[in-house]
Amino acid sequence: MALQSMETLSGGRWVGADSWVDVYDPTDVREPVAAVPALSPEAVTAAYDAAEAAFGVWKRTSPFERAKVFTRAAALLRERAAEIAEAVSTENGKTRAEARGETEKAADFFEYYAGVAREGYGTLIHDVRPGTRTSFQSEPIGVVLAITPWNDPLLTPARKLAPALAAGNTAILKPATETPMSALHLARALHDAGLPAGVLNVVTGRTGLISDALLDDPRITAVTFTGSNQVGETLRVRLAARNVRFQGELGGKNASVVLADADLEAAATAVVAASFGQAGQRCTATSRVLVQREIQDAFAEALRVRVAALRLGSGRDADVNVGPLVSPGHRDGVLADIDRAVAQGAKIDVGGAAPEGEEYANGCYVAPTVLAGVTPEMDVWRHEVFGPVVVLRAFDTQDEAIEAVNDSDFGLAAAIFTRDLGAAHRFIEAVDCGQVAVNTTTSGWDVHHPFGGFRDSGSAFKEQGSEALRFYTRVKTVAIHYGG
Repeated sequence: MALQSMETLSGGRWVGADSWVDVYDPTDVREPVAAVPALSPEAVTAAYDAAEAAFGVWKRTSPFERAKVFTRAAALLRERAAEIAEAVSTENGKTRAEARGETEKAADFFEYYAGVAREGYGTLIHDVRPGTRTSFQSEPIGVVLAITPWNDPLLTPARKLAPALAAGNTAILKPATETPMSALHLARALHDAGLPAGVLNVVTGRTGLISDALLDDPRITAVTFTGSNQVGETLRVRLAARNVRFQGELGGKNASVVLADADLEAAATAVVAASFGQAGQRCTATSRVLVQREIQDAFAEALRVRVAALRLGSGRDADVNVGPLVSPGHRDGVLADIDRAVAQGAKIDVGGAAPEGEEYANGCYVAPTVLAGVTPEMDVWRHEVFGPVVVLRAFDTQDEAIEAVNDSDFGLAAAIFTRDLGAAHRFIEAVDCGQVAVNTTTSGWDVHHPFGGFRDSGSAFKEQGSEALRFYTRVKTVAIHYGG
């Protein structure tokens, strides 16, 4: 039996269902730790009914009132941070520090967009016609469907909902089946902060049963999705014929370049943080490291020492650095990627397997892994592993390194470590990525920083900051002739 049952939010009410979906703790998957409603297709349609009705109210609600709701919600997230972080860690496996940081960042999003909601929503523009005053203004677009992943189960819903709701839209949120509790905590904070009924509705359940009701409702104006390329491309094609906006934040195969003049100790520390934070389960994680040949042995040793020192275990243990992967299936997929890389000629430098020992026996653990001798022909060079696995490859010149960074279908994030300002600027201009870092990690952007990648890493619409509002608004131009 599940230890905790959590109702979901629909039409301003907390509702259950005739059946429930179990939620598991990836540190021990023998018994479920919670259950959430497995909604029916009819319940999904009812959520859209509520969102449609609420849109007429919310779009006319003063932005100052929206800001007050957001400010109260942010305060509640901070007040409940310990409880919420516990839920994040329990269902996802993150360390306590990572889960607490995610909770604080979710509050940041609503505080930031509370301020943005007060900003201007249009501007005057010149008109060639005498006696005419012309302007343009932005408007909300309607009912938005947000489909969010399991790797950032609280932060990603906040990243999407805050700008969507600040602009005056209403939303249907479909959290990942593996990690629904975090999203329900977010919904609870918004509900308790005074968000009107129907502005946010959370759909939990079995995707195969409710996907048609979720995706084919004619009232959807936009879908924002974070997840795999396979699902993202399916959604893009499915929605295109209906002229529904699509925003995709998809995969990455992010590279860090270490030049011979870099501070090797600092670079190794940054690469370990970027590669193994959240057990490598983040789209911006560094998974390819390119090291200039004359320093490859020294850097590999610095990396080896740091990775070997990482403590693997339950995220709820204070001294643990790397938690489990989210599920048995995902763990097995990562281990299969490692085995395939070895079969293709890669060498295991550190890790490379599931850890042994009683404390790991019932969890979804993979030891932090470094693979050396990797070539561009290997699958592990090109395919997103999405786990605690990093590969090393040597290069001779910066041009060669840039070519290797761009040797990917993805274009999310890249980093370079160097003391040469000219080399840094050449790298920034040449790499085909949406985010570039110099002498720091490839993740951890603030809420006001535009976020998103190029090519197969996502759509043209950025998330975060003022750029996020482009996806959630439309522009209306107005000309008024007053004579003269």
